[in-house]
Amino acid sequence: MDWFILFIAGLLEVCWAIGLKYTDGFTKFWPSVATIVSMVASFILLGLAMKNLPVGTAYAVWVGIGALGTAILGIVLFGESAQMLKILSLILICAGIVGLKLAHS
Repeated sequence: MDWFILFIAGLLEVCWAIGLKYTDGFTKFWPSVATIVSMVASFILLGLAMKNLPVGTAYAVWVGIGALGTAILGIVLFGESAQMLKILSLILICAGIVGLKLAHS
């Protein structure tokens, strides 16, 4: 269950990172509210997952999910570059996340 909570926390990190783009510097009310709610929920779930997971592993996986998801959505939603080196780097982040999960099992 801790890994599932951590995964949801990572997805919420993606939500608030992408949400920051839509807040326009926190000048747009509803995008700002959604972003702040996502931030708070993400941190709460990360904290809950860390009750039973090692702090280094949990934090690295949380950041990895956030970085991976945010980079992918940056490409899809905002037309950011999808160069081969960038894609390879994202694959390596994904491999790192999987490796950390397997190392903990």
